[in-house]
Amino acid sequence: MDVPLWAWLAVLGVILAMLALDLFMHRDAHVISVREAAAWSGVWVALGVAFGGVLWSVYGAEIGQQYFAGYLIEKSLAVDNVFVWAIIFTFFAVPREYQHKVLFYGVLGALVFRGVFIAAGSALIASFSWILYVFAAFLLVTGWKMLRQRDSHIDPSQSRTLALFRRVVPMVEEYRGQRFWIRRGGVLVATPLLAVLVLVEVTDIIFAVDSIPAIFAVTDEVFVVFTANAFAILGLRAMYFLLADLIHRFVYLKAGLALVLMWVGVKMLLKIDVYYIPTTVSLAIVATIIATSIGLSLLRTRGQERHAPDVESRPFRVRDEEGGLLPGHEAEYGDDTPARIVGGTAAQRRRLGLADEPVRSSG
Repeated sequence: MDVPLWAWLAVLGVILAMLALDLFMHRDAHVISVREAAAWSGVWVALGVAFGGVLWSVYGAEIGQQYFAGYLIEKSLAVDNVFVWAIIFTFFAVPREYQHKVLFYGVLGALVFRGVFIAAGSALIASFSWILYVFAAFLLVTGWKMLRQRDSHIDPSQSRTLALFRRVVPMVEEYRGQRFWIRRGGVLVATPLLAVLVLVEVTDIIFAVDSIPAIFAVTDEVFVVFTANAFAILGLRAMYFLLADLIHRFVYLKAGLALVLMWVGVKMLLKIDVYYIPTTVSLAIVATIIATSIGLSLLRTRGQERHAPDVESRPFRVRDEEGGLLPGHEAEYGDDTPARIVGGTAAQRRRLGLADEPVRSSG
């Protein structure tokens, strides 16, 4: 597949233009409604499908099918990512009107990191053909572990990432509008929103370790791998606001995603030494697994209403960017006493005039 430089630049231009449009449309903080999330989800899916149609018409049916198979795999695996985000937001009690900004920068970072991973994966495959066995084994083991631990509980308070963040970054225990940083005594101090962004980015990196090898089981065309990834994750923000309060209803989805990972692992092994499975067959199998897991989940949980994840949260006081308490948050988040600053290095705390404190892994 010969892709000219201008095609790469055109794709990147479209992605950046859509991100800019999204940022402009959400320039004012507001709660994203289900209707708005559904509309944006439709826009992102339509964009991804339209691009697949262009690939199909220009490069033929096989490349088009590979793109759609990769797109479906990435979109499906991303649902698990969305559910973890919902737990993180609930744990930190992030006001809903501030969540979009975190996810915007989270997805922007995800595009960069996945681009790096795809380039590295492609280089490894080109240099060491045996790496495909490693990818296949990794997918099989990961899928098996996910299948056995599909009911495992995620506790952000035990996150090593959060513990490390608190060890090196001082954080004020209140939100200041959509700001990630404020200044105290000439020292940059993080708000809880920055801690949330860091956890969101690390979460995507972890999930990318699973999803990137999975799409290489479908195609080794770097352009297809990147664009399928990009157009799948561009819609993650809208997907989050659409599905975040429905986590409890997708009881079988984790098992479905595990089976998808195991299937693509098997497909990769067969592709190496035994038999090439047509892309249409792979696409049909993945679609059937996901549709079945979602359908059975909704049947089992029919009648249940939307609600946030059942996670113990750590509410913080909410101020606007100028420091004024927001109406309605005074009683919920405490009085107007100065917010405590936690974490940071000893030198940072001395500059802030604070005593040293033991750093815990809890939020």
